[in-house]
Amino acid sequence: MAKLRKNHNKTSGVQSSGMISKVGIFSLILGALYFAFQKFSGGGNEPADVVIEDTSDIEYTDENEIFYLPTSTTGQIVKHQYYAISYNEEYEQPEWVAYELTKDRLYTKGVGRTNDFRPDIAVKTGSASLSDYRGSGYDRGHLVPAGDMGFDYDAMSETFFMSNMSPQKRNFNGGIWRELEELTRSWAKKFRHLYVVTGPILTEKMIGYIGENEVGVPSYYYKVVLDLSEPEMKGIAYIMPNEVSDRPIHEYATSIDKVEEITGINFFSNLMEARLEEEIEKEYNTDLWFTDKKKYDKRVNSWNRR
Repeated sequence: MAKLRKNHNKTSGVQSSGMISKVGIFSLILGALYFAFQKFSGGGNEPADVVIEDTSDIEYTDENEIFYLPTSTTGQIVKHQYYAISYNEEYEQPEWVAYELTKDRLYTKGVGRTNDFRPDIAVKTGSASLSDYRGSGYDRGHLVPAGDMGFDYDAMSETFFMSNMSPQKRNFNGGIWRELEELTRSWAKKFRHLYVVTGPILTEKMIGYIGENEVGVPSYYYKVVLDLSEPEMKGIAYIMPNEVSDRPIHEYATSIDKVEEITGINFFSNLMEARLEEEIEKEYNTDLWFTDKKKYDKRVNSWNRR
């Protein structure tokens, strides 16, 4: 297993002060015994903030146990049941969405698209609205794809919050971006468990603004994908212009470090130990992330022409 940082608490309910006192005393006794054992057995060399985590039960975690969170430059993180966002009020969209994509979820009997687009009341500053996109010429582009959340009705419905949308050109949203989303699902089926972060690049000049809320239209989008399954842990990132493209997916590949440099976001600092993070994020190998020639041909000959 990979060495992962513990960043969530598994608690259930509020305990009484008497119970806390008893647990505290018991913990002190156990701690003293453990310290003595470590001292005389020669153990205790592993850093205190690095633990071995078992992520096999991720399907059963709740909204308070989202396993990892990238850093936020806005200070407004919203946790939904199956994904989290860092909302950027200036551009009325997330700077990132983060979630986990697993083989088991993708093979669970699916539910149809709910199409219940609506404002996100969890965003304290208020999210974009449906009217912002109406007549704009831009798609309401999902950042957490609806297709990734078809295992559960609530999961699917949550992807239709307006806080999960970003203005995308139609032939980009339905073209190369669609291809990348479908490939990511194929990778999850092969590698079993992926960590995914997606967002617009808000540090670059906007194409323009739409709607009464002046939603920014990004020039570029990124997707970061991490596989911590042994024996071949790996990561890759993609940066794509918000426009139709006939170029192969692999030509947009880059390192996770590169996206972090451009966005100012640290994606996985609370997930991996520092040495593993540095190793995975500085390099990428497109040969390890297969593509699909038939899907590429379909994009160029069909999706791009709609």
